[in-house]
Amino acid sequence: MKSLIFSLLFIIANINFAIAAPGDVTAGKGKAAMCSACHGASGISAVDAYPNLAGQHADYITKQLKAFKAGDRKDSVMAPMAAGLSEQDMADLGAYFASLPRTVATASVDDSVTTTAVVQAAVKYVANASAGKSLYELGDESRSIGACMGCHGKDGNSNVLIYPNLAKQHAQYIEKQLHAFKDNSRTNFAMNQFAGAMTDEEIADMGAYFADTKAVANVKVRRVQTVAPVTAAVIAGKSKSAVCASCHAVDGNSLVAMYPKLAGQSADYLTKQLKEFKNGTRKDPIMAGMVAALSEQDMIDISAYFAAQKANKGNGEGSAIGRQLYFNGNVAKGITACVACHGVNGKGMGKAGFPAIASQNTTYLTAQLHNFKKATRENDRNSMMRNIAKKLKKNDIEELVKFMSTMK
Repeated sequence: MKSLIFSLLFIIANINFAIAAPGDVTAGKGKAAMCSACHGASGISAVDAYPNLAGQHADYITKQLKAFKAGDRKDSVMAPMAAGLSEQDMADLGAYFASLPRTVATASVDDSVTTTAVVQAAVKYVANASAGKSLYELGDESRSIGACMGCHGKDGNSNVLIYPNLAKQHAQYIEKQLHAFKDNSRTNFAMNQFAGAMTDEEIADMGAYFADTKAVANVKVRRVQTVAPVTAAVIAGKSKSAVCASCHAVDGNSLVAMYPKLAGQSADYLTKQLKEFKNGTRKDPIMAGMVAALSEQDMIDISAYFAAQKANKGNGEGSAIGRQLYFNGNVAKGITACVACHGVNGKGMGKAGFPAIASQNTTYLTAQLHNFKKATRENDRNSMMRNIAKKLKKNDIEELVKFMSTMK
């Protein structure tokens, strides 16, 4: 669970990050003395509440130091520590800690400390590392929890430099950050959503997983499947949706490639889009006219109806390149893996505002990615899609939609 939170947090907060200057390892070593009290002389902290910095991505370390200095990330200890650092200092520190091996050291303690630690460790819930692995690798679409592995990599070894490594990190520190995202004391839209949906037990499970990922290396993860219930809103929405049928079809499976399929889409996401067509946040001359007379309850009912329908097969032909981009992104281009927000099956994360893209028509998917790329569509939270799409080349988009449309 801890890794999940970390990964989700930085999916949004770190997208725009860039280092102003290259770091110097030797210079960073000399400047790192002030960090050793909390993070250890070798970047391995002897205190579980403080993160290990050894082997962490330099880009990530530099970004966090800038955030502490600017006040975007709040911490009473780190704020004054970062206040006097120049951008070059930060880059040097990042380079130095990134150069150190991620070998977890066992701190020696006297008997009194050991006794205290045992008392503090007594908890009612026994964390389940296997459950933590399952949530980390698959997420939980029913609660809009994204798969952490999409950003933080297998077993917490991130291949994207702006996303932190979670491997060999202190369990207590990971749990602390997940709880901070959960209670919004550390802010990041995606991570707040994902961690907010987690239970305290799941956060503990995530910590247990990263305490020793090899211990559950052979455990097969399991997926949770959910079915949309037929509610009063669904029934009411069926009659109200007649106005939508000419473009989106009676059951939401549009026969016109330029129009999106609404069948099986998240009700929360559909309601958000209808509201934003009406208030002008999302611009479309046809949809603006269609939603003008709809009340908020109408939108909720129509969305519930389409969410309860089953989407038919998409018209994509598949693509190995597109599959690679979807599940792994592209480190060299700084392209985030789509799976982290849209799920392993492309079903999205409704409560978090991430739509289902599985089974969509390729024409519609292509148009929306280009709209985000050109910033002619601007209703994505925190500019997430615009920041990702602007890094996609025309061929990237073509291959990606070929794959996404085959998902089901």
